[in-house]
Amino acid sequence: MEVNIHKAKSTLSKLIERALSGDEVIIAKAGTPMVRLVPVDRPRKVVFGSAKGQITLKKGWDAPMTKRELDEFIGD
Repeated sequence: MEVNIHKAKSTLSKLIERALSGDEVIIAKAGTPMVRLVPVDRPRKVVFGSAKGQITLKKGWDAPMTKRELDEFIGD
């Protein structure tokens, strides 16, 4: 859909809803297309616990590193 700037200013919230629902919204000036209204890619919401059962930790994973392990980890 294409609308002129004046109509876009008075119906912006409706145009945003249309863009969010997948419609192409073009805003024109004097009949010349100027901009396209598109949704922003939003990062997915983090849901804590959503990986439950998908990760397995070895016994002792939380034990302090040995000096050798620490040196290898740091790169000395």
